[in-house]
Amino acid sequence: MIGNVRRRVALGMIGSGSIVGTLGPFSHSAGAASPAAVTPGAPPREKAGPAAMKQSAAMRRAYADGPYGQIHYLDAGTGRPLVMLHQAVMTANQFDYVFAPLIARGLRPIAIDMPGFGLSDRTPFEPAVSDYAPVVPAVLDALGISRAAVVGHHTGALVTNEVAIRYPERVSANILCGPLFISDEQRAALIADIGGRERAFRALPHAAHMNQLAEARERYANGSISAERISDYVVQAMLAVQRGAYWYGHNAGLNYRQEEALMKITQPTLLLTNTGDMLYASALQARKMRPDFAFTELEGGGIDIVDQQPGPWSAAIADFLAAAAID
Repeated sequence: MIGNVRRRVALGMIGSGSIVGTLGPFSHSAGAASPAAVTPGAPPREKAGPAAMKQSAAMRRAYADGPYGQIHYLDAGTGRPLVMLHQAVMTANQFDYVFAPLIARGLRPIAIDMPGFGLSDRTPFEPAVSDYAPVVPAVLDALGISRAAVVGHHTGALVTNEVAIRYPERVSANILCGPLFISDEQRAALIADIGGRERAFRALPHAAHMNQLAEARERYANGSISAERISDYVVQAMLAVQRGAYWYGHNAGLNYRQEEALMKITQPTLLLTNTGDMLYASALQARKMRPDFAFTELEGGGIDIVDQQPGPWSAAIADFLAAAAID
């Protein structure tokens, strides 16, 4: 069933670079160094800004019934289906800038708010990455789609991996933007650091907590994202806070061990990365582990690559699906 009757709120993003400022762009400690988002010597770019909202106008909002309640998603309606899974702590609107170029290439973006994020109901328990996977077939069933390509960014890439191995008959191809490989020592440190701070995150007088989120995202964007879009990032994060799911995505991602899962993927797969991404090193490791996967890297950028380079990012996906003859 699809119904636009009830509205729900909450949200999901994963990042790493120095891997201890890693998975928490919204948890980044004050005064920490900014990840490089702009390639040295590169010509100045126009900042990603509010024009993104216009690009999502062609997307229809709808709900599907899922295993934990309602699943909210955006759907282009026509074209070759491409399910899109966002990073924590964002929503399907992470992809606002790439809907138009994907549609122009004949694709049908179907961007899902994962449980506890955006307008989707949260899980009634602390979720693992595998618990997010069932929402994909639920949305495909609601739309009457038997198979689709799936792209995931950071946290979404981990969920994409799980969807591929749990529901192989529903997935025609995968695009992984940000696999995650960390040592047990790093994992424990990150769970204690980021997990602890995200669980403790609370509203502060004069909306100081929102200022903290904005400042963190500005450091990560390094001047490449407009103030309007940064504000939008904060709104998405605050939905997660309101929903009580703020820490869910990173907690699930940090506890996920992708080494074995990556080796179980059987569908055509593209590793899509960018050299300025926090998880760039993990993408290179994944390439060594799976030399049969296609590989594309974009120069520079950061965790906001879909806003910083929407054209090249979209083209990489469309070119891969065309070359692999994916319907």
